[in-house]
Amino acid sequence: MKKTLYNIAGTVALLLGIVGIFLPLVPTTPFIILASACYMRGSGRMHLWLINQRHLGPYLRRYHEGRGIPLRIKITALACMWTSLTVSIWVVPLMWVKILLAGVGVGVTVYLLRVRTLDPSELHVDQISRE
Repeated sequence: MKKTLYNIAGTVALLLGIVGIFLPLVPTTPFIILASACYMRGSGRMHLWLINQRHLGPYLRRYHEGRGIPLRIKITALACMWTSLTVSIWVVPLMWVKILLAGVGVGVTVYLLRVRTLDPSELHVDQISRE
């Protein structure tokens, strides 16, 4: 039962991450990392598929290896997240929800800033080794 819930959560996170590729206010990276973590606990086969996936796999492998996240991805994720959070905070009438949203934003920001930033030279090594 627990593995099934992880797989469902992983699939939902993956779908949200894919939506985030096309919608600028939905962050992709956190959802893909969450999907990877859920699949890691729920289905080894799905986790392997995701980390070996052609487009998303390189980002996940670099993250799992502790090599970091590219600066451009960090900036984009933070900009999109804070844009959507600001609009949400402005629109929501309940003060406790505004505080909760701001708290989540601060938490995600601190986390992303603490994750190692990928050196651009390492990015080129990945592209060369893939060819």
